[in-house]
Amino acid sequence: MAAACSPAMSTALLLLQASICSTLGLASLPAIDNEATNTSMVGASTAGAPLVFGAPLALWNKAPGKSKLAVALGKKRVLCELPLHKDVPVQEVAAAVAATFNKHVRAGGPVFASRASRRQYEDEYGAVLGYNALTHDPYTKQREKDAKKKKKDADGNPLPPPPPHDRMQDELTVAHVPGVLFGAALGPVVSDLSQVGTIEFSTGAKDTCLTFGRAIDLTLTFQLSGFSDAPTASPDGALPPAADAIGAANPAGVAAASGRELAAKLAAERGGGGGGGAADADVDALAEGVEAVDVTPKEMVVNPWDVSGAIDYNKLIDKFGSSPLTPADLERLERIVRKKGKVDGLHRFIRRGIFFSHRDFLRIMDLAEQDKPFYLYTGRGPSSGSMHLGHLLPFMMTQWMQKAFDVPLVIQMTDDEKYLWKGEYMDGDDNLDHFRNLTMQNAKDIIACGFDKDKTFLFSDCEYVGTMYPNIVRIWKAVTYSTARSMFGFVGESNIGQSAFPAIQAAPSFPSSFPVVLGAGRDSEMACLIPCAIDQDPYFRMTRDVAHKLVGAKHPMGGKPSLFHSKFFPPLQGATGKMSSSDNNSAIFLDDTPELISSKIKTHAYSGGQETSKLQKEKGANLEVDVSYQWLTYFLESDDELKAIGDSYGSGQGDYWATGMVKDKLIELLQGIVAEHQSRKIHITDDEVREWMKERKLKF
Repeated sequence: MAAACSPAMSTALLLLQASICSTLGLASLPAIDNEATNTSMVGASTAGAPLVFGAPLALWNKAPGKSKLAVALGKKRVLCELPLHKDVPVQEVAAAVAATFNKHVRAGGPVFASRASRRQYEDEYGAVLGYNALTHDPYTKQREKDAKKKKKDADGNPLPPPPPHDRMQDELTVAHVPGVLFGAALGPVVSDLSQVGTIEFSTGAKDTCLTFGRAIDLTLTFQLSGFSDAPTASPDGALPPAADAIGAANPAGVAAASGRELAAKLAAERGGGGGGGAADADVDALAEGVEAVDVTPKEMVVNPWDVSGAIDYNKLIDKFGSSPLTPADLERLERIVRKKGKVDGLHRFIRRGIFFSHRDFLRIMDLAEQDKPFYLYTGRGPSSGSMHLGHLLPFMMTQWMQKAFDVPLVIQMTDDEKYLWKGEYMDGDDNLDHFRNLTMQNAKDIIACGFDKDKTFLFSDCEYVGTMYPNIVRIWKAVTYSTARSMFGFVGESNIGQSAFPAIQAAPSFPSSFPVVLGAGRDSEMACLIPCAIDQDPYFRMTRDVAHKLVGAKHPMGGKPSLFHSKFFPPLQGATGKMSSSDNNSAIFLDDTPELISSKIKTHAYSGGQETSKLQKEKGANLEVDVSYQWLTYFLESDDELKAIGDSYGSGQGDYWATGMVKDKLIELLQGIVAEHQSRKIHITDDEVREWMKERKLKF
């Protein structure tokens, strides 16, 4: 059987191979037999209709050098590999592969899947396509080793070697996206390519990488944890017709960020350089294909597992049915917090519209004015060892609110959620403990944000779920599966834990989930305020629908939690979607060094400035798309200083007229913020974290 692989990863592996074939004009990318020394098949064209989307590029017809494109699972299991001539611009080729891959992901497209026997697959499509390393049995090599060492079975008989050519599963999942890809996948696949997640080209110290998550030291590399495990397509249904499966050529298939220049470099490699006329024709064809690619997302996607596309926050308010924070709301909030005397005024996130939407926040202000009790609830799904700046936003806001309102706070660490969506069964074991360990590490980053320990309870779902269980059961009883399915997109292939999890995230919204911490029973009249990014809103829309069933009749809000929504912190590469833990170059992590912070911003921060100094001085920068300026709106405290920088950069005049000056300002600011955070975190021990996670009555 195949190694454990999430549906999104299984689909991505197949799409990555199709993208390599598409970019290089190959009919297929044959597997490398890890034990074979002859790699002459690499780059060979298969018989039959080719799976080609672009002009063929004979990059493989010279003596191979050290450059190569490879696809691998982990550090040892090479699935396919393509040696390239030493003069081939491998970085540009990799960038083209990434662009092709991302184009298909952003365009989306239904993924059709069926189950077929190996014999049926080979009879229909041929053995060459069938023998794909994605479908190899990873235990064959171990059985060969066991037989060679004359190991014995439980009855004392010598273990036989595996049958010849027994390197594929007997039953295959065959995935098909018309005009894009076709082949046997490693496991179940997602229902739409948009659920896979994009990849990014980056250059490391030693390798050229296409990275899914943190890079592994291989030329094309990715991790199983780099994807959200979205709903999968049904494996039922007949195999597609051969002609449709293989498909016709797509003239816009070679997608490369560097346009005609890259096309020229690629075409120049044909046949040892080729003649001038032929090379020019190839350049024109390739450049036309590049220019025809539309990489703009067709629609905005915002849900608890996926945020992509250009986000229109006004449309999100309409779509989700929340309310905008108006100037009158902000004036009232400022009066309330100034009267309480704990803070000097509104947080910059509120002043600048970074927190922009709400549900029932006006009722919370009513309670604050009347000195009636409420508490704060926020959380974190531990998916990486170190949090990044985007993760800090809800915690910085929550810390300010705890201080401003002088109220208790509960912080949920959803290690169970991350395991249900990203966990893996490998060799009879799983990595649940991995996510529990991440909880401990992330908790240190959270504590370093400056919360009041006497008023804060930080808890892991895996440890605290028993206390919340009565409320979880009540929520399960109150919410139908059809409601959960329509809200969260659950399908038959979703594991039952995923279907059950929304109730676990909903439970902390009710004070009775904390009988010791808040001293609350079912008749408690404490309201709940949840600062969070707006992609978490679906959980609490469900919660609000059934809230009246979990509280007493005197609860001031009928049990409904109040939501305080933030915008998404944009990635370095551009203001679409949100920053991701799985892309090291899209984010500044809280354990990054000053040198790495500087390098990331200088290298990856998307600029809204003009192409030349002359144009910049004439037209100024586009502040709406300039990432460095946008990040300053999040972290620069002084409104006057921010305005001065914006006026200068936007006009191309003054002290900050150029992109480099704005980047230098951001680098200096973030180096200071991260260094200060690190200086606080370094003193937080595991024992200290356990004290914060100890169930105890909070002081309020």
